[in-house]
Amino acid sequence: MTDNTFTVQTWDEHIVSGSKGTPRVAHAHATYEYAGLIEGASIADALLYYAETGDDGDSTSIALERIEGTVEGRKGSFIVRHEYRISAATHHVSSTFTVVPGSATGELTGMTGSGTTSGSSQTMNYTFEPVFG
Repeated sequence: MTDNTFTVQTWDEHIVSGSKGTPRVAHAHATYEYAGLIEGASIADALLYYAETGDDGDSTSIALERIEGTVEGRKGSFIVRHEYRISAATHHVSSTFTVVPGSATGELTGMTGSGTTSGSSQTMNYTFEPVFG
């Protein structure tokens, strides 16, 4: 069985409200490469909230990610909405995500679904349960 993984290619984060060392909101723009059930590349934008001072606090975020490639061999693109939790103590990242209704194109048109992400390194694991309409 092939592992379902994605790898962070780029991560560009900037504080948009507050300042380093205080509770703050940041914006991150990232690119990823997917392998496994999803084969392709994506671009994501996230708003991150750091609750504690410095880099010691846990973070929550929401993100939109556009994935282009194949799902179970079907080619197209789709957008997912993530809800993330990031532990400052362990650097563990986890999320749940759902396909934004109406966002799938090409051979993926009509697809819905949901999944999870989990990991603490540049390459992380994901699950995805696509439903083809």
